[in-house]
Amino acid sequence: MSGRLVGTFIVGIALIAGVAIYWLQLYAFYDEVSAEDGIRMTNLVTGQPEIVIYDSFEGIDADSSPLRYRSCFTTTMSLAMLTETFEHYEEATPLTAPSWFDCFDAVAIGAALEQGEALAFVGERDIKDGVDRVVAIYPDGRGFAWHQLNEKYSE
Repeated sequence: MSGRLVGTFIVGIALIAGVAIYWLQLYAFYDEVSAEDGIRMTNLVTGQPEIVIYDSFEGIDADSSPLRYRSCFTTTMSLAMLTETFEHYEEATPLTAPSWFDCFDAVAIGAALEQGEALAFVGERDIKDGVDRVVAIYPDGRGFAWHQLNEKYSE
């Protein structure tokens, strides 16, 4: 009888720990981000980030990792204007967002970038040490931003 009680206790603690770890990873550390600083993209001529026109901003971030930033927005700026004004980002790879942040679909964004349906731009280089902010824009004006490791930590 006591072996069954100890086994039940161990399984119960393991389940509680599993649920706690799951909740901590997907919910606990994320905060909503305001659009106060705006969406910035790096100008081809000056090499400096500048605010672009945007609307309908949704964003999340966490202090626990510089790679947890994700945002969704819309812009009225055309892709032609963006490509002539802002720096293109090579090898953009969107990172998955928590399932509850449903405006950001990393798989769909990545596929659109690979197929040329969306274009990636440098948001800001070294926004944090070794981390760049990448911005992807679709022709219909939908935009997405995330943080990605740059060449300092890539290899």
